[in-house]
Amino acid sequence: MAGPQIDPKPPKGKKNCTGTTSGVKDPAYDYIAKAITGDDEYPEDACPRLLHGSFQVDNILLNTQLTGTGLINVTNTITSSVSMTAPIFNGSATTAKAIGGAFDVPHMTQEGKRVRHVIPEGPEAGIYIRGTLKDNNTIQIPDYWDWLVDPETITVTLTQIKSSQDLIVDEINWCENIVIRSGNGSDIFCFYEVWGARWINPSDRSEKFHVVYEGETPDDYPGNNDKFLIGGWDYDKRDPKTGEKVDT
Repeated sequence: MAGPQIDPKPPKGKKNCTGTTSGVKDPAYDYIAKAITGDDEYPEDACPRLLHGSFQVDNILLNTQLTGTGLINVTNTITSSVSMTAPIFNGSATTAKAIGGAFDVPHMTQEGKRVRHVIPEGPEAGIYIRGTLKDNNTIQIPDYWDWLVDPETITVTLTQIKSSQDLIVDEINWCENIVIRSGNGSDIFCFYEVWGARWINPSDRSEKFHVVYEGETPDDYPGNNDKFLIGGWDYDKRDPKTGEKVDT
């Protein structure tokens, strides 16, 4: 004798319109179906039409672009297989605010080459080289600093290793090298950092970087805004004093 029939409908008067969905995960990257009933009149006793305010998936394959004005909350890492000229995200990115930037420009003296640098935050477009000197007194300056860096902003920091060497910056031969000497005649063994500020516009060296300016938004910047990618402003607009979301 056949067993009892199972009624898939919930008991009368206990309609479930917001229950969770279960099933087997499909690993294929397919398009999401658009559910349309086609009815001119929606049945009065049916569940109301619902919109997905939130959804959950394991993987998203994005073919074109992601657009929006809200937050991107990520607890792991954001990676890209293509060149990123937008602000770089770092750390856990829980508020999706850019804490650094990057620039990628053609090499001005070597055809077919490009130069990419990540820029630390500070009141200038800082650029640096660093390394170690051992039994050598010369720090080489990259050749592309000739057109990229303001030579009047160069600073050198030396950290002696193992012994006191009375290190001195003896001379700076612009776009060639920096010569170090020991005031007490010791063999040189040190770490070095060389910092400078790159020109905001190498083609117009009179263009200045404005650190503090009058304004309510980055759009009020008094210089050429085309030279900057304003990370954090476009992605997460908040009051800088209260941290509250700004209604835009």
